[in-house]
Amino acid sequence: MVTSLLFTKPQDNQGAFGNLKNLEDMCKHCTPITPVQCISQCRLYRLKNELRNLRNIINNPNYTTDFFNVLKNQTRLHIFQIIINSGCTLAKIQQELKNINIKQSQHTISEEHIQPLITMGLITELTGKYNATLFGTCIYDNLDNFDKFIQKIPPQSECHEETLIQMLLLGPKTCEEIKQILSSTITSRTIKRLTTTGLINIPTNRNYIFFHKSKRDPTLEKLTDAEMNVYQAIPYEGIAADKLAKLVSLSQRRTYAHIRHLKGKKLVFTKKIPLTYSLTDNGQKLATILQNLSQKVEETWNFTEYIVQPQSDMTYLTKTLITP
Repeated sequence: MVTSLLFTKPQDNQGAFGNLKNLEDMCKHCTPITPVQCISQCRLYRLKNELRNLRNIINNPNYTTDFFNVLKNQTRLHIFQIIINSGCTLAKIQQELKNINIKQSQHTISEEHIQPLITMGLITELTGKYNATLFGTCIYDNLDNFDKFIQKIPPQSECHEETLIQMLLLGPKTCEEIKQILSSTITSRTIKRLTTTGLINIPTNRNYIFFHKSKRDPTLEKLTDAEMNVYQAIPYEGIAADKLAKLVSLSQRRTYAHIRHLKGKKLVFTKKIPLTYSLTDNGQKLATILQNLSQKVEETWNFTEYIVQPQSDMTYLTKTLITP
């Protein structure tokens, strides 16, 4: 008797990978008619083979960069959607693209779009028909609205932009903090690209030198009325020179002169507040999508580690499925 493990359809993508151990428990009690039937129809067996293939693919140190670059293509995303919705042949894919006014040869579709999706482990080809892998289905479910942001990030790159906006998802960062992740030679260029495309905010306050009062008693020093006025106008949290000048109704030149005298009397000190960069609303949305995709890749890699065992499936099947 063939148990429910055969032909079982996953309820969701998380379950497809997440319930792997439960499936193995079911496998121990599964009684297919022949081992061939088990190998050809068992979802657990197919899932394990897929994960083994994915492990070899994701093991590439450049996988994440290649993965994002493959997805940053509008036509490729259309093809991915066509295959996700229904496994189909190359001819059908070409026709579906024509229906949305994308006219390309079968050779171009195959080489420039389908092959990269296969290389990333997102789809498979069998006897001329293309189908999404479980991993591919899981990734596609996390691509919601991703196509709206494709034009805002470089199509073929080292993915520095993707790295930075995921970093900023944790909170605003200074230029120095960004340089700890990206090299100093590319930080400015990467920030400029993301500010130009409206994914990160340009700091509105370019005055990052603030003046603060020291703990020294001002009565111990001889101050002019103007100096005392400037001193008393400095708030506890500090203030930039241009704002202080407006507050005391003096020119910035006169304000700086008074501050210089106050600093000489150790009543005022300066503190540099570095510029910080943060995500815009669109940047937040894209960063969330990228983070979810990165997490799915990492989760899949962790599952592939579980799959790699010294004992092969064939040995296991031989011992457990062939019964007297």
